[in-house]
Amino acid sequence: MEEFVVLVNPEDKVLGLMEKQQAHINGLLHRAFSVFLFNTKGEMLLQKRASEKYHSPLKWTNAVCSHPRIEETYLKGAKRRVKEELGIDVELSEKFDFIYKADVGNGLWEHELDHVFVGIFEDDFDLNKDEVEEVKYISVDDLDREIHENPENFTEWFKIILEEYKHHF
Repeated sequence: MEEFVVLVNPEDKVLGLMEKQQAHINGLLHRAFSVFLFNTKGEMLLQKRASEKYHSPLKWTNAVCSHPRIEETYLKGAKRRVKEELGIDVELSEKFDFIYKADVGNGLWEHELDHVFVGIFEDDFDLNKDEVEEVKYISVDDLDREIHENPENFTEWFKIILEEYKHHF
């Protein structure tokens, strides 16, 4: 099934739809969301992307990143993808939004108006293995050290979003 992203201008005015991979080839601005989940110790949940993903396979990233559908709010899209990828329901709150553009390799670009959500979760996951290879919690200090020592193990957009997240908190 083809997936589409919602193309927008910087003010989030809808310009149209485009097939997801084509939008990533063209580097066109589109709607997206990112979810950061933490446990009660303040450790961040990371997911390792599944090996079958068409870009950035087997790289670590934040809990969930994806795109809302045309008639879907950012929050509804985020909750949908958390359920589809991690198999959980969790309360999310929106913290900020920003625009970024990142080269993700193989001629693909992420150019997104990204809404960032945060939640707390401390239970079992039911991972969708087509999406997620594995998950782990990590302290932010250990995460910073790992990114500094092995940046190639992390998605390009996660490194950008994480820095933006730190500016807000």
